[in-house]
Amino acid sequence: MPEAILQAREPAPRVGPNAVIQLAGALRDSLGAQAARELFGNAGLQRFLIEPPGEMVDEVLAARLFGCVFADLPAVTAAAVAAEAGTRTADYILANRIPTPAQSVLRALPPALAGPLLLAAIAKNAWTFAGSGTLRTDNARGRSGSGKSGPLWVIEITDNPLAMPGCAWHSAVFRRLFEVLVDPAVAVCHPACCHAGAEACRFEIARR
Repeated sequence: MPEAILQAREPAPRVGPNAVIQLAGALRDSLGAQAARELFGNAGLQRFLIEPPGEMVDEVLAARLFGCVFADLPAVTAAAVAAEAGTRTADYILANRIPTPAQSVLRALPPALAGPLLLAAIAKNAWTFAGSGTLRTDNARGRSGSGKSGPLWVIEITDNPLAMPGCAWHSAVFRRLFEVLVDPAVAVCHPACCHAGAEACRFEIARR
């Protein structure tokens, strides 16, 4: 009699719940509760409005929700809502995930030292932003995709499951973290995007 072999199903790749929670808040405040209900309903995720997720979320569900934002709303409005959700996600991370003493140390350091430390923290918690994608960071001095020279911190997410047109959510998360902890005069350039066919989403953070 052949031996039965049971294989455990691999858990679905997940992203942080704030990808959903903060988008709900941004939609409500920007467009109203009814618009939020309609959009979440179109994504089949209205249950998340009734009971916000308290743990990691299947990246497929978060990606579906992001896709509905850009399918159902004008492009400018969708980008603004996604950016607001990204800023709120970063504020949540600052309030709940990065200890106050660590934040004080980063703020006290010159940007050339604080930047690499923040990149390391982002890489350590890549699941929050990247899900099944592969996140890579780099610290260099050179010229960014925007043509500006100076300190350059790079974040790349290969096969980004949450890629959207312009990746306003990711750009806002990274901008807010860097402007609070590294340098208030930073900007994010997004010269390559998985949504546009690139292998990786590339985010370049440098002084404005």
